[in-house]
Amino acid sequence: MSGRLFIVSGPSGVGKSALCNSLLQQCPDLKLCISCTTRVPRPGETDGREYHFLGTEDFVSQRDQGLFLEWAHVHSNMYGTRQRDVEDMLAADRDVLLEIDWQGARQVAQKIPLAVRVFILPPSLDELRRRLISRGQDEMDVVNVRVAAAQQEMAHAGEAHYQIINANFDETLNSLENIFTTVEPLAKV
Repeated sequence: MSGRLFIVSGPSGVGKSALCNSLLQQCPDLKLCISCTTRVPRPGETDGREYHFLGTEDFVSQRDQGLFLEWAHVHSNMYGTRQRDVEDMLAADRDVLLEIDWQGARQVAQKIPLAVRVFILPPSLDELRRRLISRGQDEMDVVNVRVAAAQQEMAHAGEAHYQIINANFDETLNSLENIFTTVEPLAKV
């Protein structure tokens, strides 16, 4: 494997997807490895673009066969990244981006220690709650669960090489791009 592996993690609603999508547009050499999930697609999501949407039985079968580089049970759904997908991209000398939770980032770091890990933090829990409500995708009970989970997730920010507070989208994106463009060969896998 000769590409570099980058992991972006952070709590739900912190802006990971928007940041990663913008980063991918600005850095054409960086490719997103699409994760799998058992959750139902949100409006506008397409299978194979945002996620590979799997039934629970299919996901568990793949997990039990050891096909996932990482997987986690988050907010009543399962998420995972297929190991073969990552290996194929890295072997093709692609720089790979994983947008996964802290549990998955920890698993990947154990298997690929040179992966560069970035944790995105909200400016505050109140701001995170506001963002989750404003995106209009979840009922209030789900928002409350996500905010409570965010407190626990943020306790793992120190496991990442870089922590960035997403107070200003453009500044946060600039910080992410700087990490991607300046990481030395140390991060080669």
